[in-house]
Amino acid sequence: MVDGLPAAEVSLWWMTLGIGFLVVLVVILLLSFLVAFVKIIDREVVKVRDTLRTITGNTANTTLIPQTAGGVDAVLAEGLQHHLFLGRVVGKV
Repeated sequence: MVDGLPAAEVSLWWMTLGIGFLVVLVVILLLSFLVAFVKIIDREVVKVRDTLRTITGNTANTTLIPQTAGGVDAVLAEGLQHHLFLGRVVGKV
């Protein structure tokens, strides 16, 4: 008997305190993991944000694509005309 409590009750109190201490340790461990994961997520979000900003810079001149395509088509058509002309001229020689 300790302070008027039976030994079995004292043992239960010590077990309860031990289990409570373990629960507190597990909660601390899980919160530490959570904080670490949140820091990792924050870093990766910054990387994604920076990537999205560079994408907007890269696609700022997409309005020029149709003009460029038209120019490429014109160059290809001119090249085909030269090819056909040279084929006719060289074929006659």
